[in-house]
Amino acid sequence: MATRTIFGARARVPPSPLNPIPDRRNPNGKPLSLPTRRSNGVDRVSLVACAVRFRPCIDIHKGKVKQIVGSTLRDTVVDGTALVTNFESDKSPAEFANLYKEDGLTGGHVIMLGADDASRVAALEALHAYPGGMQLGGGINSDNAMTYIKEGASHVIVTSYVFSNGQMNLERLKHLVGMIGKQRLVLDLSCRKKNGKYAIVTDRWQKFSDVILEEQTLEFLATYADEFLVHGVDVEGKRLGIDEELVTLLGCYSPIPVTYAGGVSTMEELDRIKTAGKGHVDVTVGSSLDIFGGNLQYEDVVAWHNNQQLMVTQ
Repeated sequence: MATRTIFGARARVPPSPLNPIPDRRNPNGKPLSLPTRRSNGVDRVSLVACAVRFRPCIDIHKGKVKQIVGSTLRDTVVDGTALVTNFESDKSPAEFANLYKEDGLTGGHVIMLGADDASRVAALEALHAYPGGMQLGGGINSDNAMTYIKEGASHVIVTSYVFSNGQMNLERLKHLVGMIGKQRLVLDLSCRKKNGKYAIVTDRWQKFSDVILEEQTLEFLATYADEFLVHGVDVEGKRLGIDEELVTLLGCYSPIPVTYAGGVSTMEELDRIKTAGKGHVDVTVGSSLDIFGGNLQYEDVVAWHNNQQLMVTQ
């Protein structure tokens, strides 16, 4: 097998399709028109055969690419919780974005884990390196959403602006959709278990909202967003395995593209996500990747991704 250099290290080049990896969109960039079906009197989008995709990530903290256990992130230390950093890279966000661009990986996300100027500058570097190739999240609101889209973000990812003080602010959501369009919005529905159900969490995943992640919630929010991003917060960044129950829920009930993140540490778990999510849930891998200091080979994950695309086209 041939090799190439990734950040100065030799790596195997995985087999890949002859053609570029297609996005789940028409050439004009608009979402595919999907048929609907009626369920309980509500129009639901019928899930169509799409390949499961690997969605890459660039997490930025104080201007540096890092992998952090998200549940330990705080604006201030008030409860003695120490920030747990799994990895800090000496490579720039633009270098990671160029790597993903080279491998034809679309729909990944750049997340600013802080509102500092250094993180904003670093995030813009990534967007400029791969315009239209990545989504951007972290502190997004109606004042800055369009600016980031103009700077090259394919979508903006929103959580706390819409889910604040434990509740969903529908007026803010409608206002944001009116400004940038549904086709540019990803709702981050990251959640934690509470009383046996998955509750959406906000404010660096420290506050439970009163919004439960279930079929009705996903159907309703899908009318305002192009995609969902869902971190399994209880397992995120800990390399302890995936939240299979959450993946199953997303695969059963999300009527729009959805990406799961949290706990992936082996290639076998990628296949488990594919199975549990009924082939409809994409996946993000962070701390476990070798490019972020883990043991899971980035090239193997890209090869897995490429094989998923080939299975659909054959």
